[in-house]
Amino acid sequence: MPRAKSYQWWMLLLLMVGIGLVACSAPPVAPPGTQQPAKQPTTAPPAKKPTIKLAENPWTGSQVNVAVAKLLLKDKLGYPVEVVTVDENAQWPAIAKGNLHASLEVWPSGHANDVKQYIDEQKVVENAGALGPVGKIGWYVPKYVVDAHPELATWEGFKNPELAKLFATVETGAKGQFLSGDPSWVQYDDQIIKNLGLDLQVVVAGSEEAILASLDSAYSRKAPVLFYFWTPHSVHAKYDLTEVKLPAYSQACYDKAPAGGVDCDYPPDDLFKVVWPGLKEQAPDAYAFLKNFNYTTQDQIEMIADVELNNKTVDAAAQAWIDKHPDKWQPWLP
Repeated sequence: MPRAKSYQWWMLLLLMVGIGLVACSAPPVAPPGTQQPAKQPTTAPPAKKPTIKLAENPWTGSQVNVAVAKLLLKDKLGYPVEVVTVDENAQWPAIAKGNLHASLEVWPSGHANDVKQYIDEQKVVENAGALGPVGKIGWYVPKYVVDAHPELATWEGFKNPELAKLFATVETGAKGQFLSGDPSWVQYDDQIIKNLGLDLQVVVAGSEEAILASLDSAYSRKAPVLFYFWTPHSVHAKYDLTEVKLPAYSQACYDKAPAGGVDCDYPPDDLFKVVWPGLKEQAPDAYAFLKNFNYTTQDQIEMIADVELNNKTVDAAAQAWIDKHPDKWQPWLP
C-alpha cells in the first residue's frame, strides 16, 4: 500500500537523522592504543606580594644602602618597594607600628634610648643584625704628613712641641692647630688635648664643608693639617688619609666627660639594621634578605664616592656596585 510504504520511509529517514545528530555531538574517540590527554587542573593566580617600605635617612650612606636593597628586592625577589625619606628619630615609632618595614643604618651611639624602649623593653622593633660598616669619629692627617714624620701617626708625636708646631697658623701662634667642625657635633677634642698634654689648640671651622675646604687647600700644597672627621665618607676615596691613634676608648673614660676628663679615642659605631617584627610572617623571604644584608665599610664608601665625587645618581651607584660584586650580594638571597 503506497500510504504504508510512505510512512515506513519517513520513519527510516527520522531514525537516520537522529543517529547523525548523536554522532556529531559525541566527543571524538581516540584511535585504539592512544593515550587520552590529562585534564589540566585549574590553579589559583599567585598571591600578590606586599610592598616593602624602607626608611631612607637624609645622608648618602643610608641612601645607597636603601638603593641596593630596593633594586635586589625588586629584581631578584619580585617585591614592590616604597622608599620613605624620614628623620632617623621619627622612624622608630613608624617601624614599631609596621608603617615602615626596615631601616638599614642605625648609629647606636645616637639611639641608646630608642634601642632600650623599642627593642629591649617593648619588643616592637627587632634588631636585624650588623650592616657591616663601622662609623668612627677620629683625628686625621694626610698620609704625606706621616710619611715625613712617622711619630705623628700616634698622639705621642704631638707631645713634641716642634712637631706640633708644624700645624701652627696665624690664629694659633706657636701651638699646632686642631681643626674641628660644627660646634653642635659630638666632640671632646678640647678635653683630649688638655688631658694628654698636647701642644695643640682647637680652631672651629664651623661645618663639614669648611673642614673639607681647608683639607683641599692643604693637600694642594702638601701642607700639614690635623682635623676632626669620620668614616664612612667619600673623602677617604678622594684623599689618602691616616687616622691618628689616640688612647683606646673605654666607657670609664667617657664617664669622665661631664667633669672634662675625656683622654681617649672616640668609640666605634657598629652600624646595624632594624625591622618591623611582623615582616617575618608577612614577607619571610624579604625578611631573610634584610637580615642577611651586610657589606664592608669600603663597599659603602665606594658607592658614596660614586655619588659625591663622580656625580652618579644614588640608584646608578647602587646598580654599579651590584653589577661589580655579585659574590657579595648573592648570599643574601634566601
